[in-house]
Amino acid sequence: MGSSIVVQAIGAVVALTLYFLPAIIADRRKRHDLLTLALFNACLGWTGFGWLGALYWAVQPNPPKDVAVEVEKTRRTVRMKTFSVMLVQRVQSRATRGLRGKSE
Repeated sequence: MGSSIVVQAIGAVVALTLYFLPAIIADRRKRHDLLTLALFNACLGWTGFGWLGALYWAVQPNPPKDVAVEVEKTRRTVRMKTFSVMLVQRVQSRATRGLRGKSE
């Protein structure tokens, strides 16, 4: 009787560990969104698809901490490159117009 309780306790610990494996992996990988992932795992892990989704999410690399700053930096860089290209084109077109005007 006592040994069956021990076996059941060990089985429960193994089952819970397996159930929360995505959250454990996320914790080991130092994910920034660990709490969200663990709650997702706890609420939807029983579906199988939810558990696989949480596992996939746990093994993904950390997202940037501030995505908005990264997007703004990228936009600024693209704007500066576009401005530079258009400025060069304008200078070249003025230079060719100036050469045409002098030759006539």
